[in-house]
Amino acid sequence: MMLNLLKSKIHCATVTEANLQYMGSITIDRDLMDKAHILPNERVQVVDNNNGARLETYVIPGERGSGVICLNGAAARLAQVGDIVIIMAYAFFTEEEAAKYKPVVVIADENNKAREIRRVECAGEIA
Repeated sequence: MMLNLLKSKIHCATVTEANLQYMGSITIDRDLMDKAHILPNERVQVVDNNNGARLETYVIPGERGSGVICLNGAAARLAQVGDIVIIMAYAFFTEEEAAKYKPVVVIADENNKAREIRRVECAGEIA
């Protein structure tokens, strides 16, 4: 049996742009992507802490070190610049892999730089 579990997440990132005219996706600073083990084109779930919106899209890499978090296309209607979001990536694991795996959690600062990186038993452990 394969289980679909949290692989990694970027916690408390700040939306820097919302580009309605782009064809879709979320642009994420390549540094944050690397630290969170998120790949270009990877499917992610985005949760807006300010308004409760939840969406799924794919990732495109933003300029390294820029701090960019940009919702593109229709997703741009679901968040405002300055909103705080959580970006989560999931993966399929066997039961044996799932029992050992600890998700990577990147906690972003107010400039979307990695303030802290953790591997946690349960992603709910962070406050």
